[in-house]
Amino acid sequence: MTYQEFINTLNQDSPPQKLNPILTALWWDFRNDWHKAHDIAQSKEGTLAYDRLHAYLHRKEGDKWNANYWYRRCGEKMREITLQDEWQQLVNRFLTEY
Repeated sequence: MTYQEFINTLNQDSPPQKLNPILTALWWDFRNDWHKAHDIAQSKEGTLAYDRLHAYLHRKEGDKWNANYWYRRCGEKMREITLQDEWQQLVNRFLTEY
């Protein structure tokens, strides 16, 4: 799936079944269902990809302390970019990586 194909799914009622869980979480996040996205992030805590998602979600929530904890767990620092840019980077990353 390309980035544009993923974007085209965002107007559907539910995420495509063929999406990996990280992309499914980012799909729900875009649709303003932070809790569904967060449930996915928590489902495999300790896994790098899920911890990275978790970091972004807590940054978006506004909980900087918790976000920094998750960024550290995945060996990164909190981004100094917009949330939208980080979301786009994550989508592109997990379209190819996971």
